[in-house]
Amino acid sequence: MLENIQSYFSTIPSLHRALILAGGITFFWLVESAIPLFTFQYSKWRHASLNIFFTFTTILINFVFALFMVKTSDWTIANQFGILNWIPLNNIASAIIGLLLLDFIGAYLVHMIEHKVKFLWKFHMVHHADTKVDTTTANRHHPGESVIRAVFAILAVFVLGTPMWLVMLYQSLSVVLAQFNHSNMKIPSWFDKTFGLIIISPNMHRIHHHLSRPQTDSNFGNIFSFWDKLLGTYNDTPMKDIKYGLDVLDNSKDNELLYQLKLPFNKNIKTDY
Repeated sequence: MLENIQSYFSTIPSLHRALILAGGITFFWLVESAIPLFTFQYSKWRHASLNIFFTFTTILINFVFALFMVKTSDWTIANQFGILNWIPLNNIASAIIGLLLLDFIGAYLVHMIEHKVKFLWKFHMVHHADTKVDTTTANRHHPGESVIRAVFAILAVFVLGTPMWLVMLYQSLSVVLAQFNHSNMKIPSWFDKTFGLIIISPNMHRIHHHLSRPQTDSNFGNIFSFWDKLLGTYNDTPMKDIKYGLDVLDNSKDNELLYQLKLPFNKNIKTDY
């Protein structure tokens, strides 16, 4: 089983990666349209257009950095460098620990740092500026933030000594889970009490998109929910109290491209970070 997964993700075609991205958005778009949690008064297509623009800029930046990631992975494997190469593990254990640590460094850690460093936070604000969070919000990242996250992803590969097939598997899971946990779909409470012990649910991540602290500074995870619970950044504010956007922004401009692109450089926006 693992050998088949390894073989597939070692040579996964770009078309298949595109289908995973497009298929995830399409699926969760349909589900959240059928069973929405919040009923937004908006044009879903107009809202999606800006987020899809940022999705394409993220894809472009990741494509540029892909060569560096491949070279980094190849070097660590050739030189037996990194945590996964230093600790004797069987293939299954290595894959599981690799996925866990890729998520910790490449998602949880960089996300938390973006909330603590003012320069990085100004770029990340574009993601939080969305006042109508849905599945298309998952890839709403300013190009500057996409660069930051690509650098951290490469750092994770370097520190761990991760083979590229595992990186491709993690990124595929990460894309789909991000689309899921940003979706505006109604989730039953039993889900959070079962599957939610392992993976981030929409209910958990919506709290992170509340317009003010302490909710904004909580629930940083992307795939695995236990990082926040283990490290004290978990918050369980009820859904009825959640309001999207950011209290330091003009939230009426959440769908204006130029305002969002210039947001990191707007000195009129005050922030305590």
